[in-house]
Amino acid sequence: MPLHLILHLDLHGRSAAAQARRATRAHLAAAATSGEESLPPLTMDTALLLISELVTNAVRHTGGGCLLEVRLASDGIDIEVTDTSDAEPESRRPDRRGEGGWGWHLVNRLGSDVGIRHHAAGGKTIHVRVPR
Repeated sequence: MPLHLILHLDLHGRSAAAQARRATRAHLAAAATSGEESLPPLTMDTALLLISELVTNAVRHTGGGCLLEVRLASDGIDIEVTDTSDAEPESRRPDRRGEGGWGWHLVNRLGSDVGIRHHAAGGKTIHVRVPR
């Protein structure tokens, strides 16, 4: 059975999404050199896009940071972003002029097994899977 490789990253501030993409790309590349099967480019790009969307929204809408967890499995990538807000993401009409509204649609369209877990102490974790 292949290794299930996990990345944990505590993120804060305006550069959080860029840090998340860099760390995830490096983590998944290292996994490929350690014997794991490399990811198809489309899987990698999709995972990085969804991570960017989830981290950006967590930082923007909570006023705090977030925790990113990325798990590599033989059949895909599980992504979890935990933040301090109890509010669930809302779908809104995407703005074609660049004012947002695309993120939650992308997460639900490109990912699978999308779910939200609320925590007793407050906050939530959003989970999404990117199939290999």
